[in-house]
Amino acid sequence: MSSNSYTNGRKPHIGETHAAGGSKLRLGVLVSGRGTNLQAILDAIGSGQLEAEIALVVCNQPSAEAIQRARRAGVGVEVYARKNYPSKQAMQREIAARLDQNRADLVVCAGWNRVLEDEFVEQFEGRMINVHPSLLPAFGGGMHAIEEALRYGVKITGCTVHFVTTEVDSGPIISQAAVPVLEDDNIDTLTERIHKEEHRLLVEAIRLYGEGHLHVADRTVFAGSPQGLPEFSAQR
Repeated sequence: MSSNSYTNGRKPHIGETHAAGGSKLRLGVLVSGRGTNLQAILDAIGSGQLEAEIALVVCNQPSAEAIQRARRAGVGVEVYARKNYPSKQAMQREIAARLDQNRADLVVCAGWNRVLEDEFVEQFEGRMINVHPSLLPAFGGGMHAIEEALRYGVKITGCTVHFVTTEVDSGPIISQAAVPVLEDDNIDTLTERIHKEEHRLLVEAIRLYGEGHLHVADRTVFAGSPQGLPEFSAQR
């Protein structure tokens, strides 16, 4: 766990979010590709829309454009190649240790293209979110959701931001946005419109988390302070 001490000294469960306490929310961002979601976060921080700072960017693809985006922004970025480790678990243990050392309050999977080991997920339980390019649970569990939506012939697809659990793409849903599939859409045009919504939803989810406004009852995530739900906080 990070240096945060949570209410009653216990490990946080899903929905126990950071509460604004005079210091900025520290983000650990996992990326694998172009880094457009990372850029959306950087832009939101730069404009003052998001009261946060990026503690560390982690990338598992040495040639990813996201690395250059992080460096141009003056953000610390580390690259982890699977071939340099005896196992995927060993690599993810090192990543988890580095996230802790950099005091990441929230881990954001922003285009990360590998399944995370249960050990990693459990370490950041309630403190890790993911953005997925479909309306989950539709087209979950893989890396080609937009292509699958086009092949299936759906009329509406979209994107989802959710808490990460050990069951892939199945954590409690924070927010979703619907994107219509047009008759002349191809993978590029549909991807562009979905990414636009991803950027918006991801920034908003981080903001709500940082302000302590996300609460979970069973599988349902509430934004705000629904009557009857416990207030969660993280003391810094």
